[in-house]
Amino acid sequence: MSEIKTVRTSVNGIEYLRQTLQQKQLVATKVCLWGINHNSTDKTTSLKIGRYKKVNGSDSVEWISPKSEMTLDNTELEGLCEFLNDNYEPFRLGIKSYVSVENDVQKSLMNIITSNKNERIIAALSDVDVMSDEIFVGIQMAKRINALNKFEEMLDNDCREEAWQKWFEINSWILGSDYVEILEERRIDTHNIADYLMKAFDGFLDIIEIKRTSSDINFWSNTLDHGNYVPSTFLIKATTQSLNYLYEIEREANNIKTHERLNYTKIVKPKCILIFGRSNDWNEEQFKAYRILNASYTNLTIMTYDQVLFRAKHILGENSN
Repeated sequence: MSEIKTVRTSVNGIEYLRQTLQQKQLVATKVCLWGINHNSTDKTTSLKIGRYKKVNGSDSVEWISPKSEMTLDNTELEGLCEFLNDNYEPFRLGIKSYVSVENDVQKSLMNIITSNKNERIIAALSDVDVMSDEIFVGIQMAKRINALNKFEEMLDNDCREEAWQKWFEINSWILGSDYVEILEERRIDTHNIADYLMKAFDGFLDIIEIKRTSSDINFWSNTLDHGNYVPSTFLIKATTQSLNYLYEIEREANNIKTHERLNYTKIVKPKCILIFGRSNDWNEEQFKAYRILNASYTNLTIMTYDQVLFRAKHILGENSN
């Protein structure tokens, strides 16, 4: 159990905190912090450190004639604290070259690390407690912002489905806090392979299915039906495939070999998120039709790439249109 530190007051009204650093047979090393109040300035802190002769071998020391003694004023003490804070740990670890991290260079350090895209650098800095929580969170934020910039770039370039699969695998955080793990296994059975089989926070299995976004793959049909927006042929095929995946995975619920392949993730009423198409140019009626469409499914949610991007920016606190 940690010792309670008590600040005392001398007969002259000066606050002090004293501690023994080392006890030897004839000499004791002690340190003392002094807090001195001034009429014109705030309280200043000084440090006295000294080696003192023991009185007849007891724990008491001779304060009047120490073997050696030194007092640092407030400025010297702050300099010493800064020196030890910046240098003690790397020097103790035998590091030959290093740089101290100041608040005004945190952003620069963050940019250097994130541009290298090296997770091991971040992990190493975190393990030796070099990074403050503020820096670590900043680095995570910068990486995610960079990822969203890449997301928007890929949208503009009509990237293929394989590129999107890789991006989502690297940036699974964008799928939301409901999911804690992307399973290595993607195969539902011998005939069906999903884009992602996910382990949700409650331990149950869900499915993520993504389709490439392209200017020639429409979300809505080109013609209205009785004045209503209806899904395009492309979207109908994608939803049919997703619903079939749900059907097939439920059929595997009691298959022991499937449970082994899926790392014993539980299969009970799985859900599927289908990421399909764009919504950046929708009108109010199309958003209304989308709402009605999603409400017709109990275990399938359709999201456009723009909605995924909007939600991610909201999570990161960015302003989105």
